Amino acid sequence: MPDSKAAISYGETKTEAPVLSGSIGPSVIDIRSLYAQTGCFTYDPGFTSTAACKSTITYIDGDKGELLYRGYPIDQLADKSNYLEVCYLLLYGELPTQAQLKDFEQRVTRHTMIHDQMQYFFRGFRRDAHPMAVMCGVVGALSAFYHDSTDINDPVQREIASIRLIAKMPTIAAMAYKYSIGQPFIYPKNELSYAENFLHMCFATPCEEYKVNPIFAHAMDVIFTLHADHEQNASTSTVRLSGSSGANPFACIAAGVACLWGPAHGGANEAALNMLREIGTPDRVPEYVAKAKDKNSGFRLMGFGHRVYKNYDPRAKVMQQVAKDVLAQLGASDNPILQVAQDLEKVALSDPYFIEKKLYPNVDFYSGIILNAIGFPTSMFTAIFALARTVGWIAQWKEMIEDKDQKIGRPRQLYIGAPQRDYVDLKARG
Repeated sequence: MPDSKAAISYGETKTEAPVLSGSIGPSVIDIRSLYAQTGCFTYDPGFTSTAACKSTITYIDGDKGELLYRGYPIDQLADKSNYLEVCYLLLYGELPTQAQLKDFEQRVTRHTMIHDQMQYFFRGFRRDAHPMAVMCGVVGALSAFYHDSTDINDPVQREIASIRLIAKMPTIAAMAYKYSIGQPFIYPKNELSYAENFLHMCFATPCEEYKVNPIFAHAMDVIFTLHADHEQNASTSTVRLSGSSGANPFACIAAGVACLWGPAHGGANEAALNMLREIGTPDRVPEYVAKAKDKNSGFRLMGFGHRVYKNYDPRAKVMQQVAKDVLAQLGASDNPILQVAQDLEKVALSDPYFIEKKLYPNVDFYSGIILNAIGFPTSMFTAIFALARTVGWIAQWKEMIEDKDQKIGRPRQLYIGAPQRDYVDLKARG
């Protein structure tokens, strides 16, 4: 039931639209009957003021710098939980009991291998193919191998597809990495944790035993947790839009991977790391801060500010400490890149220019440093992001499928092209 009504006046037409309120956050004006009542659509490029769905999964308060998964603050989850527990929370709405978590972990672990024939897909790509290009193709191809989990109207098949995607995405990402560097694929190991298994598949070789560094494994788990979901962003909206047509879950997640590949979405941590490398040493920070303030310099600070957050990105606070832990483990606590990052952060939190424009450090500011320190090339950064975000995409997809108000996505437009005109015969056109 609507909480109140909004008066709408257009020309001679006067009508009302219901105002709906969520549990927290801004209310929304329900304009589903607007066209029928007024003959008008709304115009909202980027859908920045439009709620396209109802959701119980993730809430962001950009002004407060708040991120909640199913009501739980992200910093608490990153500190006290682990990625697979967070996956359970996002998928089912509540934190699991010990028995539920054990069962969930076992189900994911049993699905980490991919069909052996899929190795031939990788060999069809050039060695220098970007890992995201490989992942787009291979994730989409899962629907050609797992026919028993593509019926979106069957809740059992939806569940199986969800577990398979969460389980197989690290294997696919690791295989894309191994293929790019010319090393043999490493199979999953069931005795390892989710993060440990991913690192093992990426960095182990058949030649010698590889022991996963627990600091690195913890860092990867935190990165996965912080990137697990982020409300109705571009890739999540893409997954929902794809799913609204009835497409199978593997195709929908492949669409999300493709959208995430865009530099304005998933590639920001790579850009932030490249910027820190360009600055090089802490003594050059003032020079680049001056450039950032100069509109004519063409220089832009990467890893600062966010489309949604108008305060300190809560994920960045967690990432900063993880970055320190990783670099300390490597004996690189005096790493100039981290020092540059810390100096830039101090400026952003104290300089009136940055405070006024709300250019606070975001999660990409530190995650690139961590992934680089662990040993990943920048080409793998977005692939790891896709791996982590898969559970969020799946949770959002499942919610969309089960929503009784769900319809096939069909945005409208403001047409500014030629009005109707008659065809002119070719000979008459001169």
